[in-house]
Amino acid sequence: MRHLAEGKKVVLGLVSSKVPELEAIDDVIERIKEASQYVPLENLYLSTQCGFASTEEGNALTEAQQWAKIVLVQTIAQRVWKDSLI
Repeated sequence: MRHLAEGKKVVLGLVSSKVPELEAIDDVIERIKEASQYVPLENLYLSTQCGFASTEEGNALTEAQQWAKIVLVQTIAQRVWKDSLI
């Protein structure tokens, strides 16, 4: 990311859409902190690393697990960007 043109936006796909286990919030925040050393926080965004149906047969997650991943992304985004923890 250090070679990214100034002003570019970066979407960090730090939440897996392939496995049902939720990532640890503090681990994801730490990875965002690492990225913010190269790209200003206001140019960083958080997302799942891919869509929930990225293959023809889909991924082995229930609908409830998919929603839990989305809530996780929302929770982390609120903590990082709304509260400016970094």
